[in-house]
Amino acid sequence: MGTPYPNPISPAQTRIGWIGIGVMGAAMASRLISAGYSLIVYARTPSKAAPLQSQGAHLADSPFQLAQRADVVFTMVGHPSDVRSNVLGPNALLSGLNPNCVNVDMTSSHPALAREIFDAARAKDCWSVDAPVSGGDIGAREGKLAILAGGDASVVEWLAPLFEIMGKVTYMGPAGCGQSCKIGNQITVGANLLGLSEGLVFAERAGLDVRRFMEAVRGGAAGSKVMELFGERMIERDFRPGGFAEYMVKDMGMGVDVVEEGEDGKVVVLPGAALCKQLFSGMVANGDGKLGTQGLITAIERLNGK
Repeated sequence: MGTPYPNPISPAQTRIGWIGIGVMGAAMASRLISAGYSLIVYARTPSKAAPLQSQGAHLADSPFQLAQRADVVFTMVGHPSDVRSNVLGPNALLSGLNPNCVNVDMTSSHPALAREIFDAARAKDCWSVDAPVSGGDIGAREGKLAILAGGDASVVEWLAPLFEIMGKVTYMGPAGCGQSCKIGNQITVGANLLGLSEGLVFAERAGLDVRRFMEAVRGGAAGSKVMELFGERMIERDFRPGGFAEYMVKDMGMGVDVVEEGEDGKVVVLPGAALCKQLFSGMVANGDGKLGTQGLITAIERLNGK
């Protein structure tokens, strides 16, 4: 028997399902296995699950089958459309989830969709939490992600033993608030990536040693977590993705372009975010959408003829 909410979570009893095993998802799922949890995985391309299977994960044939065998199901996919198809679509996980079991969506998705999933889950006597993350591939591997949770506060608290394996969770409010927090996070991260990119390009053009430049400013007001995570990668031309540049277009677009549910009072003028979205869109147009977000420096370099 598993441990549906509110019975205490434990490695010996709680069965975990995981959908989405890209760079971030695979690292997060691996940490749960290493902590002793039984993991069931669904992957559209089953061969991609081989590394997790070698750690002991089991493979499900569909989200529905996975949900029937799990107490807590995590989703970490690409786009809101992927969330909808995996959670709400035909043969999807919510149709297979047992009463009092929990879906935790860690995808960067839309707040309105998170609220829709929460209502659909409650109609089935299940629970749903939107819990997108920040911290990139390094944070995922090291268990140092910032987890931004929306939903029922007691369910988020119940999930703490699992969240603690992946990082630090902060409860943001009712369903959708985790996703709204992530959009705000991406707006802030985008601005920092742009500033760091321009600072490095300027320093190089001015004839400075870019590493010395970064060391000189990182202890002052210019220093940031973005600089710590991505500064050296930018200098080394290491654009391997922790998060894809194309996802920044999606994330920032939800803040810049979308009026939630037609409520004009929620429109916010975000000129900096609009510029960042445009620059990331330029990366996608140039075929660089699969670069890591630190690849934004290439867009600034291209504008400067490099």
